[in-house]
Amino acid sequence: MPFDPILAEIRFGTGLSPLTGPPQSVAAMLRALRGTDHVARRVRLPLYSLVRPSLNDQRMASLARNAARGTDGLAAAQAALTALQREVREVQGRNLALTMARWAATGDGLRERLVGFWADHFTVIARNGGMAHMVTPFVEEVIRPRILGKFADLLWQVARHPLMQFYLDQRSSVGPQSQIGSRRDTGLNENYARELLELHTLGVDAPYDQTDVRQLAELLTGLTLRQDRSVFDPRLAEPGTETVLGETYGPDPSEAAIREVLGDLARHPATARHLARKLAVHFVSDRPPERLVADLADAYLGADGDLGALTGALLEHEDAWVPERAKVRLPFEFIAAGFRALGVGPDWFEALTLADTRRAIETPLRIMGQPFEHPPGPDGWAQEAASWIIPQGMAARINWAMTAPAKVVDALPDPRDFVVAALGPEAPEAVRFAAGAAESVGEGIGLVLASAAFQRR
Repeated sequence: MPFDPILAEIRFGTGLSPLTGPPQSVAAMLRALRGTDHVARRVRLPLYSLVRPSLNDQRMASLARNAARGTDGLAAAQAALTALQREVREVQGRNLALTMARWAATGDGLRERLVGFWADHFTVIARNGGMAHMVTPFVEEVIRPRILGKFADLLWQVARHPLMQFYLDQRSSVGPQSQIGSRRDTGLNENYARELLELHTLGVDAPYDQTDVRQLAELLTGLTLRQDRSVFDPRLAEPGTETVLGETYGPDPSEAAIREVLGDLARHPATARHLARKLAVHFVSDRPPERLVADLADAYLGADGDLGALTGALLEHEDAWVPERAKVRLPFEFIAAGFRALGVGPDWFEALTLADTRRAIETPLRIMGQPFEHPPGPDGWAQEAASWIIPQGMAARINWAMTAPAKVVDALPDPRDFVVAALGPEAPEAVRFAAGAAESVGEGIGLVLASAAFQRR
């Protein structure tokens, strides 16, 4: 396998940096991935279970405001609710700044990439403004610790999480013949069951039909929320057996039956192919070699859905190391790689105010087409180059490349050195020439960051 440390940092990491050297072998990459999560210790993000203001904090403040209508206490109650809403925006901004800090400062870029990949695979989008600051804590608590574990375990933790239940309406799904469903005007909601099959496990072209979707939705009833906590409520669960992909679950509805079906879906060959292709598309090519996809699927099945084994199989496969940089960096990846190439450390991000974060990161991401934690739907962000190499997006990238560095770094590096720091010793000659011939240092840095070579990984 032709290992290349520069390619390793660009394709599988977050970009080259003058502060941290690239990995020297696949073994070193896997060792780092299985070792201490140093950047998470240095740059702290909140867990979902601890993030404030919580949904209950906001619920209580809203109830207090409503109760105070028509009294002298209304102004104070409204002020308290407004303060919580302001805090939500502050926390969300800090989540963005510190997530970017991790990408810029890490010595283990593959970990950040995998966290981002699996967070996108299990996309959740805040259903209202009061939840906008909770997506990052969901990723921190559920996704990050499990990127090398069994996929079945990750699938279960996502399924029972309040954000996923809110987003795909599982919390409101009631078995039609259940104790509660039979006497209320409520019913089955198939949203989560459909996305569970189509996006999270088998894939859109897999061998299942609408009957499987409905039977799975009925099996999932009972999985719901109480006070923002996941519970199994048998009063909501559809009685009897359910059959999904020819397998029967039951006869009594239970949390155990739900875990069983999730485990079977996680071990299904269609799931293996779906995850293998997504991983190959994300890291290697919009049209990955079929041999790579098949070998990754085999590795996943052979390891009983172990994601560490799947990652190892990717890194050890020769088709993953073709020299051509075929992938286009998404806007978040592009900005992170720019900060990283400039040597911006975590202290800079930690000092940002909300207004600073919006100017430096949030607004550019939105203009480039990737607003933070707000993809267009449950299938996450598009991976194909054609979705990102568009006039508005490219104009925004060029503008950021030309204007942001001088606002971030007190003393810009010599462009002739920067082109090597950003692109490696084999940087294209045309980019080297442009950087050296630029009329100013800022223009030279911008030309490197705006170059086609820097846009690709």
